[in-house]
This record gives sequence, C-alpha cells and structure tokens, in this order.
Amino acid sequence: MSEFWSPVVHALKPYVPGEQPKLTNLIKLNTNENPYGPSPRVLAALQQQVADTLRLYPDPTGMALKQAVAHYHGLTPAHVFVGNGSDEVLAHTFQALLKHEQPLLFPDITYSFYPVYCGLYGVTAQTIPLREDFSIAVEDYARPNGGIIFPNPNAPTGKLLALEAVEKLLQHHHKSVVVVDEAYIDFGGASAIPLVKKYNNLLVIQTLSKSRSLAGLRVGFAVGHPDLIEGLERVKDSFNSYPLDRFALAGAVAAIEDEAYFQSTCARIIATRDVMSRGLQDLGFEVIPSAANFVFARHPQRDAVAIAQFLRERSIIVRHFKLPRIDQHLRITVGTDAETQALLKALKALP
Repeated sequence: MSEFWSPVVHALKPYVPGEQPKLTNLIKLNTNENPYGPSPRVLAALQQQVADTLRLYPDPTGMALKQAVAHYHGLTPAHVFVGNGSDEVLAHTFQALLKHEQPLLFPDITYSFYPVYCGLYGVTAQTIPLREDFSIAVEDYARPNGGIIFPNPNAPTGKLLALEAVEKLLQHHHKSVVVVDEAYIDFGGASAIPLVKKYNNLLVIQTLSKSRSLAGLRVGFAVGHPDLIEGLERVKDSFNSYPLDRFALAGAVAAIEDEAYFQSTCARIIATRDVMSRGLQDLGFEVIPSAANFVFARHPQRDAVAIAQFLRERSIIVRHFKLPRIDQHLRITVGTDAETQALLKALKALP
C-alpha cells in the first residue's frame, strides 16, 4: 500500500468485474453479455460518426439520447439522466441521492458494486437478508432508512419482484428515494418506469449493455422526477461534463429506435433461457426461476467450484461468487442455442 494514498483508499474493497479471458474457442457465459450483436442500425450510426467532427466535444447534455429515452417511455427529457454505463449512473446516484444520516438499505445478496460505492462515498448501509427462496420481501424494509436500492430482477439470482410489490415499497417509503436497478428487466419483467409519473421518490436505472447489445459502448440512463434528475446532473457536472462520446450517443439512439430488433433479440434469449433451465434441471441442478439473461443454479451433490473448473478446462466460463449463502451456486449467462447445447453436453460428462 502506498504512503501517498488518500486515507479512504486504504479501506476500499474494489468491485471485481467478470473475467475477460483471452482464450481461443471460448464459450463465455460469465458476464451476462448479449450473445447477439447490436442492431445493424447501430453499426450504421457509428460509421457516420467517423468524421472530422470527432475533433469537437460531444453534447454535454446528451440531449438526443435523453429525447429518445423520453419518447420511448412517454416522458420528457427532464425526466432522464444519461451516463457512461449504468455503473456511472449508479455511482452518481449514491453520491447525489443516497447519502443520508439514516442507513441505505439493500439486499444481502445483490449487485456487488453497491457496497463498493458505499465505501467510496462514505454511505452508511444496512443489508436486508433475502428470504430462504432468495426473494425480496418488501415488509422486511419497514424500518428507518436514508434510501432503498435493489436490482429487479435481482442479481445474481435473477429473481423478479412483481411491480405491485415495488409500488407497495414506494407507498410505504414516500420520504425516501427508492432506486430500482433494472439492468435485466427486458428479459422477463415489467419496468417500474411507468410509476415515475406517480411517485416523485422513484428512480429507475437501466443499461443498454444487456438487452440492446451495447456493453462495449458504455451507456446507461436513469428515469425519475426532474428534481431527482437535477441532483444527478449537479454531481455529473462536478465530475465529468462529457461522459458520453459521439459514438456512444449515436449508437444508443439508434438502438432505442430499432424496436423490432430489440424485441426479436430478447425473445431469442428468453427462449434459450428456458431450454437451458430445463436442461440443467434434467441434469439434477436446482435452478432459480429467472427473469434475466442468466440463470442461477446449484447441484445438491456437486461442488460449484469443481463444476466451474471442469467447464473451464473445456473452454466454457461461468461465474462463481465466493459469498455466504451462494457459494454453491453458479451464475450462467444465456448464450446462443449452440453455446447452450455445448454447456449441457459438457455437464453431462461430469465425473
């Protein structure tokens, strides 16, 4: 550790992203990337950006993207915040809206970046245990708090909280900001964005990395009451006025506008997810019902680490979390049909 570090750095436990191995013939099912490329309209939009205009800064407001998101959801640009991936949007949210005297509440099994942001920004937090079936019970959050955040569907479990339960949470905690992190909502759930018009304490965060196949462009957005959005803008403009470059803005707008391609890709992933879930169950795995582009599974007679290593030796990478309650589970991204069949074939050969 360096003597020149600021005091906060010594206590940080950084987020560990999914492995990006450089292996040949790899079946990569560990980072929830979309197995299908982005819309052809996205590629065309990116090509148009290769021009002399790259010498100029991009629009610091990202207005074209805000307008596209707002139009898609029947809102105004004042309801929309855009950032460099949903992780940056989340980071600004923790700093702008979730740092209060009362503790921030989130599930004990959830997106592992949340405790990292708490450490970075000095946010006091309290984790709420998921139920035995890994579900979120909104009544468990009936306690004083400075905000609530959770993914829906949850990560890494893939379990969905019904929209009615989300609304119940909003009603009970009308004096706290409730952040719904919807990175995977397009694969089987109903978004909470329509509730933004009704509840001024709701912020919904989404990403274009998963269902829109744009993980490489780094685009995320938040939707909420204009007062919440203004708080995010104030933090953003105190950190980086130009978080989205010309390529990201153009590609994101094109992706949102190609609804047919988006729906087709999601449908393909959902269909393959069902095949994967049934195949794993046939092999003796316990699979949590998933509304995401991954499944969360365990084998009651086999060690998760050993299974992951067995697959790795066959150039198939899945994600294992060394965390309490889930250290015998594997998170497996839904790939193509061919990748799914290769996974199931490999698992059949387990000794």
